[in-house]
Amino acid sequence: MMIANISDIHAVSEAIRDAVAPVFLLTGIGSILGVLIGRLGRSIDRARLLNDMPREKREKFSHEFKIVIKRTKWLRRAIGLATLAALCVCVSIATLFISVETGFKMPHVVLLAFISSMFSVILALLCFLREIVLASREVIVSFNHD
Repeated sequence: MMIANISDIHAVSEAIRDAVAPVFLLTGIGSILGVLIGRLGRSIDRARLLNDMPREKREKFSHEFKIVIKRTKWLRRAIGLATLAALCVCVSIATLFISVETGFKMPHVVLLAFISSMFSVILALLCFLREIVLASREVIVSFNHD
């Protein structure tokens, strides 16, 4: 039976403390992903509805269909980037615990993973902003045509 050294316990508790902030970040990214996936689902449902219309009626909505396709592309990018951000946070957390277990210090890996996560979140939010602009344009275009 192996008895844990007090310094080992202290190192693990430090790693847990250091991992708390990234875990909250993961929660936030998860919330963003939930919103993005919900919007993607509605966008896909609208595209299916427009696509299932009779041909003569579908032509009337061709502009809206093009906007829905663009929105879907931007949402897919945002979801991919947010997922990448979450993966980078996970790498950052895992690296913290690996360094405690192995004693091999890897601050640069943690730093690069965290910075990559932040850039991915920023890009995901910019893609989300672009999708919102397109969705708003869709409403404005349909309002002006009525």
